[in-house]
Amino acid sequence: MTVDVTTLDGDPMTVAAATEPLGDLLRIVPAFVAARTDEETGVETRIEAHYVRSEGRYVVRTIVNKATRDDFDQEALRRISIAAIMQAAVPHCVAVETMDVDVWTSVADTTAEEGRLVPSHVATEVVKRGMKDERMAVVSLIYGATALAGLPPVQAVARELDVPHRTASDWIMKARKAGYLEGMAYVVGRQPER
Repeated sequence: MTVDVTTLDGDPMTVAAATEPLGDLLRIVPAFVAARTDEETGVETRIEAHYVRSEGRYVVRTIVNKATRDDFDQEALRRISIAAIMQAAVPHCVAVETMDVDVWTSVADTTAEEGRLVPSHVATEVVKRGMKDERMAVVSLIYGATALAGLPPVQAVARELDVPHRTASDWIMKARKAGYLEGMAYVVGRQPER
């Protein structure tokens, strides 16, 4: 899904807008606007989301649906997935430091593979033995990009790293204990989407 992500002022989203530190590895944009126009249904959806530290995630504060043509699909208004828009937008709002000190890039720019948060070759490397620090950094990145969007992070870590659910859960617990997930949370009791 393609979304247009901007700052609250309407400027295009860049890593310079990621000013809120989360732990040692991530910075995020404090608030953003994401818009998606569905040409098939003729409906544009625009959301405004703000990071709320006590929630450990972005919270949607405004949702606006607008018809882009006279013959828009009125039933489509019932089926608009805000979660999908958040999932597509948040990687543009999370920055990670590259190998070069003080050079940041958005999570969206870390991979050219559609639908992935980390390149598959990186995922393959970090699951190997002896890659503890690198693994925790990647788990932090995946966790942040999903939990901040209000999506199930254990499922995302398992999918991205191609590991069992139990292993993903264990690595997340270890990353939290090591301080990698500061400022990020996923509400316990939410059922993962399957």
